[in-house]
Amino acid sequence: MTDQVISAATGAAAGNGEDAVIHVFVYGTLRAGEINDMMRAAERHQLPAPAYVGTSTLGGRLYDFGRYPGMVLSTQANERTVGDIYRIPAALVAVLDEIEAVYPGEAGLFVRELHDVAHDGATYSCIVYPVTEAAVAGLPHIASGDWVDYRKTREVSAV
Repeated sequence: MTDQVISAATGAAAGNGEDAVIHVFVYGTLRAGEINDMMRAAERHQLPAPAYVGTSTLGGRLYDFGRYPGMVLSTQANERTVGDIYRIPAALVAVLDEIEAVYPGEAGLFVRELHDVAHDGATYSCIVYPVTEAAVAGLPHIASGDWVDYRKTREVSAV
């Protein structure tokens, strides 16, 4: 994806003096309390804190990569991934790209895409970091679609 995704996600007209409004849907280690918590990432880079909008779901199947999950997007009604929507400063997108190893012109595990996510009667155009179907071959499927609950249960089971 290109910076057009960021431009399309801003919702602010160029040159009108308004701050860019960008939303992101996070479903794994970028969620609050996880290893790559966006709040801590923003703080480390001296950026304004993301604003939590709410928890929602997006069409997708979640898979266990070990230390993090990956979501394959889906249009099937029974395949949903739980995540959180945040309003973020534009400068945080580069930090998230770095965490997800998304670099312009380079193929990687994750890609940056823009998808509509509904929450509390509103629809938000959100940056999302999915993986491809090929990337999850042979990996455990997280049937609940919730990485945080799954990880906590997995850690308790391992003890």
